[in-house]
Amino acid sequence: MKPTYGRCSRYGMVAFASSLDQAGTITRSVRDGAIMLESMCGFDQKDSTSVDLAVPNFEAALTGDIRGVKVGIPKEYYLDTMPSEIEALWQKGINWLKAAGAEIIEISLPHTKYALPTYYIVAPAEASSNLSRYDGVRYGARVTPDTGGLPGMYEATRDAGFGEEVKRRVMMGTYVLSAGYYDAYYLKAQKVRQLIANDFVDAYKIVDVILTPTAPSAAFAFGEKSDDPLAMYLNDVFTVPASLAGLPGSSVPAGLDAQGLPLGLQILGKPWDEEAVFKVSGVLEEAAGFTAEPSVW
Repeated sequence: MKPTYGRCSRYGMVAFASSLDQAGTITRSVRDGAIMLESMCGFDQKDSTSVDLAVPNFEAALTGDIRGVKVGIPKEYYLDTMPSEIEALWQKGINWLKAAGAEIIEISLPHTKYALPTYYIVAPAEASSNLSRYDGVRYGARVTPDTGGLPGMYEATRDAGFGEEVKRRVMMGTYVLSAGYYDAYYLKAQKVRQLIANDFVDAYKIVDVILTPTAPSAAFAFGEKSDDPLAMYLNDVFTVPASLAGLPGSSVPAGLDAQGLPLGLQILGKPWDEEAVFKVSGVLEEAAGFTAEPSVW
């Protein structure tokens, strides 16, 4: 469960992308997530992005009654490359909610196609800025080479302390923030980000929540796509729009693919309406009856 940006304090977290980072929960059930999130949320003076807003009783929202709830289905999330089993699971989710009394409404989020490139400009740019503090001087690990002086220590420390993907994102972020490219990439991405957020504002004028697949494929093995970062990044296509807009959302495991790997359905809500997300998530969880467990290695 990812709450609305600002609902849960980020104090103490290692910042990756400050305008996107948000603490949430990973639990075995929707009810556990509701209980845990309520205890995590609240205003924190130590976090400048923390919002002073009353925290509802999220568990009380799990009534199982979603009669009359309007559920949006964004047409842009139907991808030509989407596996048939994920599309079939999405349709199952729609049918489950319809059977529970929800009203299904097709919606449009026209700027969705720009969400992934926008995210991979904004996030690496902020990561480049945030991770510059790991220089071996102020705190953290320090690697001191025999030659090279201070620049050599910076280079050796970051080379040893950052993994390949982190280095890739830092370099991408440094590039889009550099002189001559800031306006062409970063500034333009921020403008597109606002258009993506506006799409959700318009959609929530007619629906209460939005239902989509969580990812366009099942989880891939660790390191399997390290040599093809673009394929790896494409797995974020359904989740990054909500992060760019700062919306609450949850992923509920709802089925298995042919290899026995779990597939999820994503529920996105209006800002500060985590209760609706939990309510619909609880109904989905019960309808899916997901009980699969990982096999013992």
